[in-house]
Amino acid sequence: MTLHVKRAAMAPSLVQAYRRRWWMAVTAVLENLLCSAVLLGWGSLLIMLKREGFYSHLCTDNDSVIVHLGNASAGDAEEWLTCVDQEEMLNLGFTIGSFLLSATTLPLGILMDRYGPRPIRLVGSSCFGLSCIIMAVSTYDPDKLSGLIFLALSLNGFGGICLTFTSLTLPNMFGALSSTIMSLMIGSYASSAVTFPGVKLIYNAHVTFHVIMWVWAGLAGFVFFNCFFNWPINGFPTPDEVDYSKILTTKELPQSDTKADEQKLQEKNGDVHYNSSEKLATSSESTAKNVPFRRSVFSAIFLWSLVTMGMSQLRIIFFMGAMNKMLEYMVTHGEEHPSEELISVTEQKVSSYSSIFGTMQLLCLITCPLIGYIMDWKMKDCADEKETSEMSQSCGPRRDRTIQKITNAMRAFIFTNVLLVLFGVCCLIDNLPLQFLTFILHTMVRGFIHSCCGGLYAAVYPSNHFGTLTGLQSMISAVVALLQQPLFIAMVGSLNGNPYWINLGLLILSLFGFLLPGYLFYHRRHLLKEKEARDKQLSQEMQALNHAVANGHKPHSNGFAAVDA
Repeated sequence: MTLHVKRAAMAPSLVQAYRRRWWMAVTAVLENLLCSAVLLGWGSLLIMLKREGFYSHLCTDNDSVIVHLGNASAGDAEEWLTCVDQEEMLNLGFTIGSFLLSATTLPLGILMDRYGPRPIRLVGSSCFGLSCIIMAVSTYDPDKLSGLIFLALSLNGFGGICLTFTSLTLPNMFGALSSTIMSLMIGSYASSAVTFPGVKLIYNAHVTFHVIMWVWAGLAGFVFFNCFFNWPINGFPTPDEVDYSKILTTKELPQSDTKADEQKLQEKNGDVHYNSSEKLATSSESTAKNVPFRRSVFSAIFLWSLVTMGMSQLRIIFFMGAMNKMLEYMVTHGEEHPSEELISVTEQKVSSYSSIFGTMQLLCLITCPLIGYIMDWKMKDCADEKETSEMSQSCGPRRDRTIQKITNAMRAFIFTNVLLVLFGVCCLIDNLPLQFLTFILHTMVRGFIHSCCGGLYAAVYPSNHFGTLTGLQSMISAVVALLQQPLFIAMVGSLNGNPYWINLGLLILSLFGFLLPGYLFYHRRHLLKEKEARDKQLSQEMQALNHAVANGHKPHSNGFAAVDA
């Protein structure tokens, strides 16, 4: 008990965390880039693992294998074999790691709501560092320790999503800049796939793989201690719960008495729960809070979003897992017994293209704010939910906020699905230079799809359902994405490395993504009709009121004016 109190005392208060918010935001972006979804740069990691000899013992001389040299920095001329069995085993590790990268969001959301982001971030950074240590140790004897790669990739995926998920709470402290900070967090998460291609460049510069992993484990240690000394125990309240603008006045308070800071902060903001309940003054808001969770889960919008997100996740993950084999097929055109010269050219082109693909992941930092702009289109012109009818009449017709959000989400999904279809078409064309466009479209879709879904959930569902619905959707999408493993086995097995038919099938499935914006269009028409009926009724009431005032009568009840009553 005493130890727990001491650890809690070492954690910063909310006031201290608010003063350090810019440091936390900048370091969170860098930590996401280096330690979150780095597993999505699988193509480059796969090349390094094969060169280090992971599961090379599964290959024999009768398998028509390709011979690779280990890293020249190792100081030996040992040769490693590669074959289909080896690639299937390594791809299985990627499937498990990428599954944990998405599937654990639901339990993480529940735990974070209860314990705050600090302990989850500490555990996540520890798991990520441990994954680097395991990969470093296993390289000393890959013949016997290849099986550890499954544990390492699992810890890598789990630790990465812990860091990503907890960083999404930071924008609460930035007020009007919260959307910008949120886009940076999502963009840094999506861009983290560039990390392994960068590591491969260091690896090609004759730095041993285990040295790289030990240094990376040290970086994970920095993430751990940065969280330990700067992140508060109780997370970051939303602006509806705490007025962060009032915390600015505490900057002039003496630094010596933290308890006095907290007491004055509480006096300035009042009781959090009391204030937050006061904000729920309107009947519509209180009704939204009382919506049963099962009604949100079984709503048509959420069910159609599961179809769209599951299909999109499978499309994205399969391309990442099978990209090297697809590039290899474009070079060799399925030749069963390629010459040594063709083998060397193939290895060189696959390596360079995978590095280019990883580098292009930085585009997510640029493209994610674009989809945010689409989601926020004309939201400033919308009527505030707390506006009175008199203000609305005096200011003229205003846009309905919910209808505008759904309209923006519909347009964003249509735009994203069009990009996804174009991506699928490019995958069908057997042209190597065209893959640069494929890489760009893949990066844009991966950054857009999650922002679209999050904006839609925020517009349609109560705020107390948002986290759980997002986690549930992510977990179900991860389960669907597990199908990429049997698809990969079919491609390298019965299809002899030819991805055409699998890409054609996934392209046809991509067309189902337009069903969600189609339903949103129907739902929007229904809301517009309801709004038109409300506006017509309000207009009639105003005309009747004006007519009564013009005739010298005032509406009253029991002898009192209506306003007084």
